[in-house]
Amino acid sequence: MFLEIVTPEASIVTAEVNPITVPGINGRFQMLKNHASVVSLLEKGTVTFTGSPTITEGFEDRFTKDEDGKWVLEINGGTLEHKNDKAIILAD
Repeated sequence: MFLEIVTPEASIVTAEVNPITVPGINGRFQMLKNHASVVSLLEKGTVTFTGSPTITEGFEDRFTKDEDGKWVLEINGGTLEHKNDKAIILAD
């Protein structure tokens, strides 16, 4: 599925990924390919995903990799929309 993460500064990452895990306001949840459509508020926490992202120049230092090789981004909150295998995260 396609992932785009947008902050107030810029679109910081685009990637084909699978899966994505996000900090929803009712708890962390994961989306896999062909996941049902969802819109959710996000709370402070980490967004994790597996794939080969294109990270916008100047934002590389916001991402780390965990011990399992997943990409990790700390956010302060935001919104997620997932539809037709495309997830867009508007992150603070």
